Amino acid sequence: MPWSNQPGGGNGGPWGQGPRGSGPTPPDLEELLRRSQDRLKQILPGGGGRGIGGGGFSPLTIIIILVVVAAFLGYNFFTFRVQPDELGVVLRFGAYHRQAQPGLNFRLPYPIDIVYTPSVTRVNRVTVGQVGEDTGTAGLGRDIPEESLMLTGDENIVDIDFSVFWVINNAENFLFNMQDPEGTVKAVAESAMREVVGRSNIQPILTGARQTVEAAVQDLMQKTLDEYGAGVLIQQVQLQKVDPPAQVIDSFRDVQAARADLERAQNEAQTYANRVVPEARGRVAQITQAAEAYREQTVAEATGQTARFVKIYDEYRKAPDVTRQRMYLETMERLFGGTDKIILDTGMGQAGGVVPYLPLNELTRKPSPTAGGTR
Repeated sequence: MPWSNQPGGGNGGPWGQGPRGSGPTPPDLEELLRRSQDRLKQILPGGGGRGIGGGGFSPLTIIIILVVVAAFLGYNFFTFRVQPDELGVVLRFGAYHRQAQPGLNFRLPYPIDIVYTPSVTRVNRVTVGQVGEDTGTAGLGRDIPEESLMLTGDENIVDIDFSVFWVINNAENFLFNMQDPEGTVKAVAESAMREVVGRSNIQPILTGARQTVEAAVQDLMQKTLDEYGAGVLIQQVQLQKVDPPAQVIDSFRDVQAARADLERAQNEAQTYANRVVPEARGRVAQITQAAEAYREQTVAEATGQTARFVKIYDEYRKAPDVTRQRMYLETMERLFGGTDKIILDTGMGQAGGVVPYLPLNELTRKPSPTAGGTR
């Protein structure tokens, strides 16, 4: 079956529309010859290109013309130039033949060799969720809800706009394994983001897990594109906007404010606990140490009294009467040592037959200086 009768055939050959890339357009031979003759007429003496005597071109002139034409055609048909940011891919009879490095390279004339020169150093960007001139900035550009609205693992909806930066790392695979490389990268990016978001809860995505989501999407995209043989290297996935849907964003902000108040109250309570608990523990330690000291003191005093009693008992066993008398005297001394005492001799009263009356209260009263002076 001819190519023109196959689906996607026609001028594109067996690849449909042909690989995406830039290559030199085959020159028109008649136009090149005409331009060459015009230039030779301007360069040769006489301006008309006539030989001596006006009899037509001389053999030398014809040779010069042929050499110039051959050199011009050889330069255009047998060479091509690859720019510093490009990589040449040479097809011979429609099949991959070789790669050409930047600079001047040789080839066979079209249609034997066909050259494509994709840019392999340029960083390309694909944006999902937004379209417009300002798609690289969060909040600018026109949103595309069918791309940006995604379902999370906890059955919430989140509005995500993100960009993917990629370069070509295999020109052959890039040209011949994908018909629409940019569309393929965008479709893989959206699919990978939906898969990662579908495994996550909404709260981490909206707060502190953005870098984790970006890294997971980048790894998943690279794995998928490598399976396709796309020849594309994903350099970065950058989240531009991560918000709840516009219909509930006000309620979500109220919830966030309530959670912030909750965290603040918890932090204040923790601060109070950090201040009160150490003080209480210090007081407990102080009371415990005082109780232990009192215990040690009481035990020591009891031990000392016990040892003293044992020693007294030992002496009592050796001389009971003497020890008893000594104990009695020591006890009486301890009891009456700090009191005022009046001692009466009862024998005097019995001998005289009359009990003397003594003003005992007056004996203990100290004489005043005034009474002593008048006397």
